[in-house]
Amino acid sequence: MGIMDGLGEGFSVALDPTNILYVFLGVLIGTVIGVLPGLGPTATIALLLPITYELEATSSVILLAGIYYGSMYGGTITSVLLRLPGEAASVVTVFDGHQMAMQGRAGPALGIAAVGSFIGGTLSVFGLILLAPPLADLAVQFGDPEYVALTAFGILLVTYLGTKHPVKALSMAALGLFLATIGRDLVTGTSRFTFDQIELFDGLDFVAVAMGLFGVGEILYNLEKTEKAEQIKSKVKNIWPTRRDFKDSSGAIARGSVLGFFLGVLPGGGGVISSLASYGMEKRRAKDPSRFGKGAIEGVAGPETANNASSTSAFVPLLTLGIPPNVVLALIYGALLIQGITPGPQLIDNNPEIFWGVIASMFIGNLMLLALNIPLVGFFVQLLRVRAGILAAFALLITMAGVFSVNNDVFDMWVVLVFGIIGWLMKKTGFEPGPLVLAFVLGGILEESFRRSMLLSGGEFSIFFTRPMSGTLFAAMALVILYSSVMGIRRRRQRSQLSGVAEGELTATGLESEPEGTAGAAATDGPTSDGPTTGGSTRVDGDRP
Repeated sequence: MGIMDGLGEGFSVALDPTNILYVFLGVLIGTVIGVLPGLGPTATIALLLPITYELEATSSVILLAGIYYGSMYGGTITSVLLRLPGEAASVVTVFDGHQMAMQGRAGPALGIAAVGSFIGGTLSVFGLILLAPPLADLAVQFGDPEYVALTAFGILLVTYLGTKHPVKALSMAALGLFLATIGRDLVTGTSRFTFDQIELFDGLDFVAVAMGLFGVGEILYNLEKTEKAEQIKSKVKNIWPTRRDFKDSSGAIARGSVLGFFLGVLPGGGGVISSLASYGMEKRRAKDPSRFGKGAIEGVAGPETANNASSTSAFVPLLTLGIPPNVVLALIYGALLIQGITPGPQLIDNNPEIFWGVIASMFIGNLMLLALNIPLVGFFVQLLRVRAGILAAFALLITMAGVFSVNNDVFDMWVVLVFGIIGWLMKKTGFEPGPLVLAFVLGGILEESFRRSMLLSGGEFSIFFTRPMSGTLFAAMALVILYSSVMGIRRRRQRSQLSGVAEGELTATGLESEPEGTAGAAATDGPTSDGPTTGGSTRVDGDRP
């Protein structure tokens, strides 16, 4: 099937009245949870997984995809108006977006973010159309050794490059792989790690684990937060940007679209890294970098374009290779598995209505988001008046009812509660649940492909290194680990050298003989920000990249 024929079939699926409704619901829910700080697309999609049992596969993916890229739009509103990112990818928008709002230009900031997001998302869909089919044709040639290398490489990149603490992330990935082995052995049929519990013979339910870690875990963690929003009192007006705004932002939007697309395809990329990279690029290219942080419209347009482009391009490895590049896509991957459909090279041929239907729905969804976000800004901001406790209680009720409805099993409810507490403790201690869920989802594919590879080779590990594709992937894994290790050693040496210089300066000035706490007090007196402040407010650490 050619691209034009595929798009024709895709639009026939996406323009079905039922699927149009799911596109609208997806982008609306995504915008709302993007506005509400702390909830995010990961927790929301985890909570909605039970619904996918009742929907057709195409409709469920259209709904979940709309929530994902819709949340990127919603997070902008609170970043600009309240200086409080509604979604992690919108953190960078705070720097210049809120400054524009303080200067009475909240409207143009939100308008250019919506326009840039629409352009970035739409161009990324075109890139998805051009890149996905040939990549799927290449992946058709993959055998079991290649899938072992591919899944291992995906887990490594997401955990090692997409997180702040690689060692903690790798330990969580290892735990996820272990949890994936619970249940019957794929080859012999014997039970493993079940402790004679009948409920564990079929393994842990993915929906229960995901809803516990991301649903209940996020609810418990967010209830502890006491952050207050710094709201703009003036009315938002003149949302449509001026001709000068478009001229100043056109380059940032173009660069953000390209950068976001390619970073979204890479495992571990995602909206956060894309928006940070775009902001850094625009600041380096600017004739006057000092404008950034003081209301530069390019600092809003570029990152917002990049994070929406990346959310769309992230579907490339999922739909063509069967490898989710981030945690949200891992949950969507799980939703397809629930439907009995395995994403990968055969998806285009075996289920073209899903592949092309989801792509076509993204065109429609981006148009809906542009129409929703510009006129309904005031309505979305009013959602912040809802108390967090009410939202938490409502979400917890939906979680428990939803997980019970999947299998009508009380045991799954206990699994949700246990993993909810585990997820809360992980967030408290700096461990990220994302690598665990990703490894848990891919663990079954990894084990099955590994066992078949061993049977094909007669137990010889050389099969993974003598085949060109799998050997290349394992070599790339080794290079990633080597590079990260070298950079880690270099950073530790630089920190030790800087600390040595600082100690030498203290000795030269005689500050080492001051009473304990004097130097610390002197260090904290005076301005604590290296950039602009907003209305006399104190900058929170981490507000600048």
